[in-house]
Amino acid sequence: MLEKILKPVNILNRNRADSLAIAIIGGGAAGTFAAIEAARAGGQVTLIEKGSNLLSKVKVSGGGRCNVTHQFETIDKFLLNYPRGQHSLKRALYQFGPLDTVSWFEKHGVPLKTESDGRMFPEANTSQAVIDCLLNLLKDYRVDVKLSTPVMHLQVEANGFNLVFKDMSSLIFDRVIIAAGGHSQIKKFDWLQATGHKVIEPVPSLFSFNIDSAELHEMSGLSLPACAMRIQGQKKWQIGPLVVTHWGLSGPAILKLSAWYARELHECNYKFVLQVNWLVKKSESEIKADLKENASQQKNISSQNPFSLPVRLWRFLLKRAELETEKKYSALTEKDKVKLIDILLHDRYYVSGKTTFKEEFVTCGGSNTKEVDFQTMQSRLIPGLFFAGEILDIDGLTGGFNFQAAWSTGFIAGSNAASKESNT
Repeated sequence: MLEKILKPVNILNRNRADSLAIAIIGGGAAGTFAAIEAARAGGQVTLIEKGSNLLSKVKVSGGGRCNVTHQFETIDKFLLNYPRGQHSLKRALYQFGPLDTVSWFEKHGVPLKTESDGRMFPEANTSQAVIDCLLNLLKDYRVDVKLSTPVMHLQVEANGFNLVFKDMSSLIFDRVIIAAGGHSQIKKFDWLQATGHKVIEPVPSLFSFNIDSAELHEMSGLSLPACAMRIQGQKKWQIGPLVVTHWGLSGPAILKLSAWYARELHECNYKFVLQVNWLVKKSESEIKADLKENASQQKNISSQNPFSLPVRLWRFLLKRAELETEKKYSALTEKDKVKLIDILLHDRYYVSGKTTFKEEFVTCGGSNTKEVDFQTMQSRLIPGLFFAGEILDIDGLTGGFNFQAAWSTGFIAGSNAASKESNT
């Protein structure tokens, strides 16, 4: 099926006279992908972006390398990485999933590589390879690109959709794909809600935790390959790399935890207790055995670290357990050991806020997925209106999952918007 979809077309000789006029609002990953597929399918496409550049988020994502997607096992396992929108997105992934994404980019000259943690990047190791690929296809398929053109109103009329821009000029289109991305404030969705669509209040997802601790901040830059953590009072633990920053804690494990509890943390104004297990691969009995094995040694506890933790972290944790660093293992009392084990497995920090990186900004919330048919990405309320990308109430964990949702929904929306068989 993918081979048929990607079959080359004679762009120069394509008859555009009876093509559907399609507007795509938003020049990010989903919007650009939708524009290419709508044009490939025969549509006369206009891509409208409020900013001065297309694909600005693609450019900076993944540290400038663009985490295109994630290694695929099964659709069901892949969906476990979406805190919201799993059920709706499932239909989209079965039509155009991670394997299709890998094949699509490879066919267009951007082969991908898989890293040890499953993330997939361009072999060129730069997001520019993805950007150049997409921009060249927009040009090849004669997509009309309008930059610095904010859409102020979307009016549904008898002869199509009237888009009104900031300068009060307007254009009529047969079909519209909304791929405007997420917003931090619900009022920025007023123009969408005016069409009758419901919007789930947006709140931030994928953010790091602010912790007011001078001693913790002194270890800024320290990282561990695997820790376990949870929000006190909640059941879900996250295991993964952890990074100490000059404002608190970050890293994949923290970002994942923030995504799963985005709404709960917003409701408590980002003030909560974080529980950290520094030795995720060790049980309490194993730790006791390690301490017992060192009991016969006359070395200071600060100089003999039986758990292979970074020296700075080990001494920091000893201080949190109220143990003198010059104390010898042989002098540790049972009370000392209980305190130390509690810190190693159940350390607690009061979180007083969040830090969101602009380039990684992802929202929980957006257009209600119940009002969209994910078989076509067409609105269930307004025929001819389609959705793609983060404008929808779908968000994934860090690791390429949000981009995959963008490619999948963009591909489906673009292909169907250009089809005259779609309901109008």
